[in-house]
Amino acid sequence: MKALMFGWEFPPHILGGLGTASYGLTKGMHANGDMEISFVIPKPWGDEEKGFANIIGACNTPVAWRDVNWDYVQGRIGNVMYPQMYFDLRDHIYADFNYMRLNDLGCIEFSGRYPDNILEEINNYSIVAGVIARTVPCDVIHSHDWLTYPAGIHAKNVTGKPLVIHVHASEFDRSRGKPNPTVFGIEKDGMNNADHIITVSDLTRRTVIDKYGIDPAKVTTVHNAVIPLSDELLNLKRREGKDKVITFLGRITMQKGPEYFVEAAAKVLQKNKKVRFVMAGGGDMEAAMIRLAAKRNIADRFHFTGFLRGKDVYQMFRDSDVYVMPSVSEPFGISPLEAMEMGVPSIISKQSGCAEILDNVIKMDYWDIDAMADAMHALVSYPALHSELRDKGIEEIHQITWEKAGKKVIDIYNQVIASRR
Repeated sequence: MKALMFGWEFPPHILGGLGTASYGLTKGMHANGDMEISFVIPKPWGDEEKGFANIIGACNTPVAWRDVNWDYVQGRIGNVMYPQMYFDLRDHIYADFNYMRLNDLGCIEFSGRYPDNILEEINNYSIVAGVIARTVPCDVIHSHDWLTYPAGIHAKNVTGKPLVIHVHASEFDRSRGKPNPTVFGIEKDGMNNADHIITVSDLTRRTVIDKYGIDPAKVTTVHNAVIPLSDELLNLKRREGKDKVITFLGRITMQKGPEYFVEAAAKVLQKNKKVRFVMAGGGDMEAAMIRLAAKRNIADRFHFTGFLRGKDVYQMFRDSDVYVMPSVSEPFGISPLEAMEMGVPSIISKQSGCAEILDNVIKMDYWDIDAMADAMHALVSYPALHSELRDKGIEEIHQITWEKAGKKVIDIYNQVIASRR
């Protein structure tokens, strides 16, 4: 089976859980056998793992003819795209886009991130999708998250193949229930045009059904998973330090509930001064959280690391005694699974998708800072409790695999393809 996937992130260049989930699912699907996946991202960097998917860069796909030879293409983009692929794509340009700002290869430049002109990039990505869909054979189209829904719809219209969209988060999650009308409109259009919708949790499935008015029969939950860690990461050594460390790792935005973590930390420090707190990540609430820590007189016990990626994430887990995810609305939340895989007991909000599948964690309402503080204090004060959650957590995580998630997605593919016959 051939799948044409549209995504926005792919490791090692990721800014959140979307890229991690896209990578894990793609790898898990490939492991099931008989899958050929072409994965489109706005901007590849050349160091992406390619053994289980053909990475296609939107920024390397021509939308206007340029008279260039093999050697020129090889010199310009040979590290991210085989020249023959460029020429194959060039043969399927479907309109005159010379009015746009294009480079010497006739391609649109993409940031590979989430720029201020994100809506322009989404539209440009959809234009490029038309060339790719005319070039790359597929049996099914799969769009990951709202940024790629217009591209998926375009590809469906071009090929006549079924479209599956993957809701990794909704605008209701990101905005705490106050959705941006433009983003909501893009999401709703994607859902209406999709042949089937995959959500990462039952929590998100209910949002899709209730808030977007989608037929429940059209929506299936496929929970996220984790990739087994390498020995290199599992064997990372803890950096020296006598104090216990409690960590928040993620985007510092209102969706993630960082203020509840700071408030709970202040309560813990009233009972135990030998605890340090780490907020690892970046976001539009970072400055406010620094001020809040100072206001609560805990700045000397609070550390802000900035955004972490790759090995640094796992080193942070290795240095931690407890991980906390106090998300206000979390469609899934892969980070607690990653923490548990590293042997770090986790505290998660009941308002998270991963709470549906995890048993060996402590769950509380995001707003209940007293319960959160009590759980933090208990895990750093009672070694037996810490050890029990650590050991049972590791055992539980080993059963949550991307291969199982991939099999469910392949079954959905077969279902939508069969319904078209």
